[in-house]
Amino acid sequence: MSDLSSVSSATLEKDASGRLKLFARLIKVEHSVYALPFAYVGALLAERRVPSWQALLWITVAMVAARSGAMALNRLIDADLDARNPRTASREIPAGLLRRGEVLLFSAVSLAVLVVAAFQLSQPCRFLWPIPVAAFVLYPYTKRFTSLCHYILGLTDGLAPAAAWVAVTGGVDWAPVLLLLAVGLWVGGFDIIYAIFDVDFDRREGVKSIPAAVGERTALAIAAASHLGAAALLLLVGGLLDLSWLYTVGCVPVAALLLWPHVDIAHRGLRRVGMRFMSINGAVSVLYGAVVLAEVLVA
Repeated sequence: MSDLSSVSSATLEKDASGRLKLFARLIKVEHSVYALPFAYVGALLAERRVPSWQALLWITVAMVAARSGAMALNRLIDADLDARNPRTASREIPAGLLRRGEVLLFSAVSLAVLVVAAFQLSQPCRFLWPIPVAAFVLYPYTKRFTSLCHYILGLTDGLAPAAAWVAVTGGVDWAPVLLLLAVGLWVGGFDIIYAIFDVDFDRREGVKSIPAAVGERTALAIAAASHLGAAALLLLVGGLLDLSWLYTVGCVPVAALLLWPHVDIAHRGLRRVGMRFMSINGAVSVLYGAVVLAEVLVA
């Protein structure tokens, strides 16, 4: 009897571990590195010092919960499209590895955690949390009616530094607005490149995207212009907040890292570069976060 009990327990543990791995893969948990540094940047620049550990804790909880809920909703809403696309047909919902109901429950719990975290931060956060939640729900539908969906995704992600600014100050300024726009151009530019891999499918299915509308070459030029604009806005943040030379100098390698994928793609071609350009995303946000942290601690 004890042997049967131990086997049953081991099976349950294995199943639970497997489900957790599926959900982690569903939301691409490792990509949280893209969003978290910009949230911390918003808090750091708002106070010009490292915020309290309580503020950082709840900002982290809010960000992870928000991203988890948003990704789950995105996968849920796009499940039928994903099932028809050979590149995405193996994702967890179309492949039948996760049921729609449990993904919906996961998303609802994640967004509930976001609301709880919002109530632990500044007073305005208690009333503003519906804004990101609405963006999470609406974004997946935008590719059905506008080619600007890439920038809507970017601006949704750009809420991270703006929300963190509000979380620690209770107010809004021009600097977090510029950060929001910078992240919008940064993420939007990378999403345009990402969409090139699905251009034939998008045209066949009527999915809106800039590559489907204008072609690969023009889309790459638009993405490069977006990243130049993002770099310029990050420099403007420094001027607006009267940050030191350390910030300005630090923005140079950030800009170089933003533009490097375009040089690589121009030299080798997008098909040879493949999805490796996406790894630059994490590096850009981590490097920019380090620059801001150095500015706050040293300057």
